[in-house]
Amino acid sequence: MEEPSHFVTICSDSIGDTAEAVVQAVLHQFQNQRVTLRRYGNVRHEEELRKLMEEAAQHQGFVAYTLVQPELREMIREEAVRLDLRIVDIMGPMMQAFIDTFDDSPQQRPGLLHQLDENYFRRIEAIEFTVACDDGRDLGAMLKADIVLLGMSRTSKTPLSIFLAHRGKKVVNYPIVPEIGPPQQLLSLPPNRLIGLSMDPEHMLKIRSERLKVLGLPVGSQYASLARITEEMEYATALFAKLGCPVIDITDKAIEETAGIIMGYI
Repeated sequence: MEEPSHFVTICSDSIGDTAEAVVQAVLHQFQNQRVTLRRYGNVRHEEELRKLMEEAAQHQGFVAYTLVQPELREMIREEAVRLDLRIVDIMGPMMQAFIDTFDDSPQQRPGLLHQLDENYFRRIEAIEFTVACDDGRDLGAMLKADIVLLGMSRTSKTPLSIFLAHRGKKVVNYPIVPEIGPPQQLLSLPPNRLIGLSMDPEHMLKIRSERLKVLGLPVGSQYASLARITEEMEYATALFAKLGCPVIDITDKAIEETAGIIMGYI
């Protein structure tokens, strides 16, 4: 018999991305949990808040919220008591820490994180740049990039590039292939703008084999052979040493973890 789904309500007076990201991060720590997430964004009126709280109480779940307007913060606490419903304040403790530590006051304006400010346009520009330069399509763009990712096929170059672009970094990713020598643009870059990506050969073999299955191609092709992977890795290792760039072993690392290491380098 299928286990019933748990119910988590996400409430925000902005779009709700922050609260949902925290809930999702926690959810991944639990196995075999069936959880239904229901997100309410741009909650600005007491009646909206009352209705969603009553719905959450009916499902016997809890509410994770990011509310910065004082009247809504007060009301959600009152409704939680009235309905005997658990609530989790995602931003409150952090705001209070700023108030207590730095003797400052919050602006109490919803949606500041998503304002169309200079940082927003910088991220959009970085994303457009990175997408246009995916997989070495524009070698000249290396000279304009904040980061150039180097790695063999299936070392997560593209998703890692996009993740970094969302943090405002212009990224070029370049595939390393033994039969193709490094372009002059790459050789002219300083090592602190280059990042090499490596992976355990056996792990790479599994990933490439699965990729061939998805594409409906023979699994026993050279692309997914241990001999070919070893050859590519030896070539990549020699190139990384020649360039003098840092190298990250991404085996079993999440994209977020690898991105964090890269940001530490630059």
